Amino acid sequence: MIELSTTPDYLQTLTAAAQPGKGDRPTSATVVDALLAAEKAAKRNHLTYPVEMLLGQWRLYFVTGTKKRKQGGIALGKGFYLPSLVQAQIGFDRPDANSEELQISNQVQVGLMGLQILGPARYLDRKHLLAFDFTKMQLKLLGKPIYQGPFRGGQAKTAAFAQQPIARLPFFSFFLVTETFIAARGRGGGLAMWTKAA
Repeated sequence: MIELSTTPDYLQTLTAAAQPGKGDRPTSATVVDALLAAEKAAKRNHLTYPVEMLLGQWRLYFVTGTKKRKQGGIALGKGFYLPSLVQAQIGFDRPDANSEELQISNQVQVGLMGLQILGPARYLDRKHLLAFDFTKMQLKLLGKPIYQGPFRGGQAKTAAFAQQPIARLPFFSFFLVTETFIAARGRGGGLAMWTKAA
């Protein structure tokens, strides 16, 4: 008896893409198509994910850019896998376990130097939107902080964050969240995929 897979093709493609070092990975064009199919399926099926599934550290693994069209609007650019030399990571956590408040961190490691920016975030699970603002920065050398301070308005922006409408904040619209990878569209229109950081 032949067993038919109930796993959608896009999920099989993205799962294969999220396996670094495990044989041939799908082409960039195939991954972009799979991300678009996953996004459509999430909208069609009204998929939502609890914020707890996002908590943790995620390594940026695949991105698309955007480009302006001559006729107006934005077109999705070509996608590409980030080289292993580039260590870009995003993290979501609750600084206070008894609070609904979230914190986002974004860090890039280049050689011995690391830059991390942090700030408040909030998640609208019905719309699967995570809005955020970066208000602090930290510079590290060999993993040890050598500078930390406010970033783009700092404390004032943190204090005003809760009152800011989503339309004025950067955000990610998550359309696929699994235990090993997550995928979202950014406010600028590009797509991104992160894998769970070790």
